[in-house]
Amino acid sequence: MTDTSRPLLLGVRHHGPGSARAVRAALDAARPATVLIEGPPEADALIPLAADPGLRPPVALLAHAVDEPGRSAFWPFAEFSPEWVAIRWALEHGVPARFIDLPATHTLAWEGSEERAAPPDGHEQGNGYGHGPDTATGTGAGAGAGVGVGEPGGGDEPDDARDHLRIDPLAVLAEAAGYDDPERWWEDVVEHRGPGERDPFAPFAALEEAMGALRERYGTGGHARDLVREAHMRIQLRAARKAFGDEVAVVCGAWHVPALRERTTVVADRGLLRGLPKVKADLTWVPWTHRRLARAGGYGAGIESPGWYAHLFHAPDRPVERWLTKVAGLLREEDRIVSSAHVIEAVRLAETLAALRGRPLPGLGETTDAVRAVMGDGSDVPLALVHDRLVVGDVLGEVPESAPAVPLQRDLARQQRSLRLKPEALERELELDLRGDTDAGRSRLLHRLRLLGVGWGEPARSRGSTGTFRETWRLRWEPELSVRVAEAGVWGTTVCGAAQAKAEADAAAARALADVTALAEHCLLAGLPDALPVVMRALADRAALDTDVGHLAQALPALVRSLRYGDVRGTDTGALAGVAAGLAERIFIGLPPACTALDTDAAEEMRGHLDAVHAAVGLLAETPVAPSAAGGEVGNGEVGNGGGTGGGTDGGTGAFGADAGAGAGSRTGYGDLRSRWRAVLRALALRDTVAGVLRGRAVRLLLDEGALGSEEAARLMGLALSPGTPPADAAAWIEGFVGGGGGLLLVHDERLLGLVDSWLTGVPAAAFAGVLPLLRRTFAAYEPGVRRTLGELVRRGPGEARGRAGAGSGTPGFAAEPDAGRADAVLPVLRLLLGLDERPRTTDDNSLAGVGA
Repeated sequence: MTDTSRPLLLGVRHHGPGSARAVRAALDAARPATVLIEGPPEADALIPLAADPGLRPPVALLAHAVDEPGRSAFWPFAEFSPEWVAIRWALEHGVPARFIDLPATHTLAWEGSEERAAPPDGHEQGNGYGHGPDTATGTGAGAGAGVGVGEPGGGDEPDDARDHLRIDPLAVLAEAAGYDDPERWWEDVVEHRGPGERDPFAPFAALEEAMGALRERYGTGGHARDLVREAHMRIQLRAARKAFGDEVAVVCGAWHVPALRERTTVVADRGLLRGLPKVKADLTWVPWTHRRLARAGGYGAGIESPGWYAHLFHAPDRPVERWLTKVAGLLREEDRIVSSAHVIEAVRLAETLAALRGRPLPGLGETTDAVRAVMGDGSDVPLALVHDRLVVGDVLGEVPESAPAVPLQRDLARQQRSLRLKPEALERELELDLRGDTDAGRSRLLHRLRLLGVGWGEPARSRGSTGTFRETWRLRWEPELSVRVAEAGVWGTTVCGAAQAKAEADAAAARALADVTALAEHCLLAGLPDALPVVMRALADRAALDTDVGHLAQALPALVRSLRYGDVRGTDTGALAGVAAGLAERIFIGLPPACTALDTDAAEEMRGHLDAVHAAVGLLAETPVAPSAAGGEVGNGEVGNGGGTGGGTDGGTGAFGADAGAGAGSRTGYGDLRSRWRAVLRALALRDTVAGVLRGRAVRLLLDEGALGSEEAARLMGLALSPGTPPADAAAWIEGFVGGGGGLLLVHDERLLGLVDSWLTGVPAAAFAGVLPLLRRTFAAYEPGVRRTLGELVRRGPGEARGRAGAGSGTPGFAAEPDAGRADAVLPVLRLLLGLDERPRTTDDNSLAGVGA
């Protein structure tokens, strides 16, 4: 051993493969009696777990406040982290290892200080030399500088220290060496040169000298909290030297080495630590990912290329050749033509670029340029894939079951194993069939975690079946979810119990009716029947106090969807039935008055409510329920009477008068709600004070329901588009009637198309510019094929198109009257799809009424 300075201070750049190799070589040469590592001392008991094969980096030490789990801090470790190498060396050689940084109990208490702002140049000091915790407070949004320097101090610092310009030692040294890129300078000096063939301590001596000059020039470099941290490190170093003599090795950020070498008194160091704030903290190991190492702020570590660094650390030789071979393999998997010749040429080009740029070894920049030129034909498209999959990577660490964890985390891990739902760093889609026990259990677990704020999975639109028995999830495990699990531990020790307690608390705190109905839906999705009574009481209270029809209309769809979930999930939804019927009744009564005298924006918003309530009533009418549940306690025919009053021009006769008072006295079930809802739509369709978009939409919904004949719909359209109607109101009526997929209606009903065409050609030139944007928005929403067919029909003219269709020479599929024979031909297929062939078929089945039976 040629090093004569004791103790052995190994200043490193955190997460640097060159530093990691140099540390291993120095420890092999020095053979110290103990190893001190920068990190929270409370984690000393967790160090032996690093020898467990189940603990595979990247991992992180997680510290969180016991009373406030969201207040947390991370200390990430990768395989190429010098600290991890030091821990593993100590365990392999039976040498005691200890952490000597400021305790987490103080670090967590100091969170939230303004000192955690990132350095002005955007480079985290921890990227090079000052390893500290990646911190998060409350909501988990950690600040950047906590990653780098991990400064715990704050309010007790002198003003001149707080105002001092923050510096990045990596950038200062790179600039002095003539580099404009600190990362490239560090790679050239350390990562690509190794520890040295003869003297393993030479790199550390050079770094210590450089950092000493910087500390002499800049002091703390604007990081005054380092004074407190370094005081604690010196105290721990003295204790180790007292126990083991000078055979002590310290692995810490190179920025701290001059301060640890400095001679100070115990009294002075203890004075800096006096009066520090404290919180009770728990620590454990948690999985980490390369993607989080690549992030400079929040929970990240600021390493731009962890996958590249891992390759440099593990490659036994010829790192460039091995790297470009990996790249070629990845591109081949993506069906790109890459041969061995491409790899050879890329290696030659990377080496040539390195020589031209004066670099000792091709770095990531040279290999990237070579891949772009040789394997990507000058395109950056394959580079995005290489960066995402190799330069960064989707590596997720693992933690053994023996690691300490909050009870909720243990229960979650047990369920993950039971349901075969392994956390993965790579985002993936998961299709669930809720008719199976395993998939139903997975669905409940994911929904319960969402209730707890643990966003492991997000619901996605299914590309296959849209039935209620199928769900699609987009899963991705992020390291900060471990904090969310710890934070959710305050609600209970199991996922089910915690989710139930959280739902009950959210129900009590909710103020909006829609929030409570959404919560009821979540409880059913998550399989929390015991939480429903509390949620239903809150729902009943909010519904009784809320008189805003818009709020009621927002709440009803979620409530009705919840009723439907009972079929496939086996959940008792009877408690929701009465509330849903009551909400529907109140909407029926309050909607007609609420739709009068609305401006354009309010009418558009109410149109969305109208569609949502229509869909909800349709689902509700198909939901089997006891007659008493559908009756409700309000209504008594008010809606029907209101419909008759509103339809004064119709006089309660004709197409609307047939069942204008429907529902006045029947209380046989949810099916009766449909007739009362139709009465509301009739009232809206005939009231002149209702906005045109709502009147048009009401007519369209009645037409789709079969509650309004096509002749009557044409008559109402003719009235709405008559010359006495202002063009803007007529255009709004058209948008309500044929907007949102109404193009096929115009394609198949030439009378309606003719009315629209005649009205449009008659709009005065002065008013045309005002209605054009509204019409363009309406027709632009149609499918291209629908727009093209409408254009052909308009060009030919309705009469001509009809004549040709009738003669068999017009547009295929169009005729003056429906072709009953062709319609009957599809009935067997419909029966098969709808499962209606289970009963014997009769001649009466050859009708649309039979299909709907």
